[in-house]
Amino acid sequence: MENPANTLLELSMSYAVPRCLHVIADLGVADALGDGPRTAAELAASTGADANALSRALRLVAAYGVFESRKDGWVHTPASRLLRSDHPQSMRAFVSMIGFPIYWKSFEILDKSIRTGKSTTSEISPGGAWAYLASNPEKSKIFDDAMTGKSQGQIAGVLAKYDFSRFKTIADIGGGRGHLLEAVLNKAPQATGVLFDQPHVVADVKASSRAKLQGGDFFKDVLPVCDAYMIMQVIHDWSDGQALEILKAIRRSAPPDAKLLLIEAIVPDDAMPSWIKMLDIAMMTLLDGKERTRPEFESLLASAGFKLEKVIDVGLGTSILEASCA
Repeated sequence: MENPANTLLELSMSYAVPRCLHVIADLGVADALGDGPRTAAELAASTGADANALSRALRLVAAYGVFESRKDGWVHTPASRLLRSDHPQSMRAFVSMIGFPIYWKSFEILDKSIRTGKSTTSEISPGGAWAYLASNPEKSKIFDDAMTGKSQGQIAGVLAKYDFSRFKTIADIGGGRGHLLEAVLNKAPQATGVLFDQPHVVADVKASSRAKLQGGDFFKDVLPVCDAYMIMQVIHDWSDGQALEILKAIRRSAPPDAKLLLIEAIVPDDAMPSWIKMLDIAMMTLLDGKERTRPEFESLLASAGFKLEKVIDVGLGTSILEASCA
């Protein structure tokens, strides 16, 4: 049985793990490593780090399966390869994003979020997280790359587990640069799509003959009329009240036989460790958002005029919650 003091020692100091991971991602250590073993001194020379300090940071993250130490130097593990910029499912930008100063400093005052239930990012940067990204183009680019990289594996699961062949028109609400919609349309040649997001977001997207672009605000503007509505990891950015407004906006535009495909993480109903439970605290602290349990999603959908019909696990902690108009 684990010594309870050891449990508390490890938990109370575990913030060192993500900080080392953030810095390693920022430095580009995984890119510098390449395919062959390299010593910490060689990696430090390539990345502008101190050899001893980098070695100690690598030793820590290696204990969690990120990189591996061998006699002739450091080598990649499957996890560390995902930190390479050229990996098709690269997580480097995502890891760097989680280490943004506004995010990390917000956790320094997590006590305020726990006392009030409100985000603290506006105390770190005026306007909060979204304004921070809007005023920092470099950080915004990393954020966009992070969302793209993280979604690649999730999109593959969506395509493998769901049949889109019955739909003629498919909307992607809050779909960013349209990676999900593009992938779905490639698999569903009978369909056309509408990408709906903020005007400055869709302005950077190339229109196609099969995908219309519609800039707008889903809190204010009328959404497109389609057979299916995908909304992937958008609802978790918002409080229950705001999430309900978004879903009601979809319901107002949705034809009676339309389907809503809510693609989100579902908080596990157990007492085991889970990155989704960690993400829930991050959403509370950074955006006034939250991760939800299945019953919470079902209640939210019902309040918006939808009926949850099925939940499809697509891997990586992500599920499709398919709902019909009630």
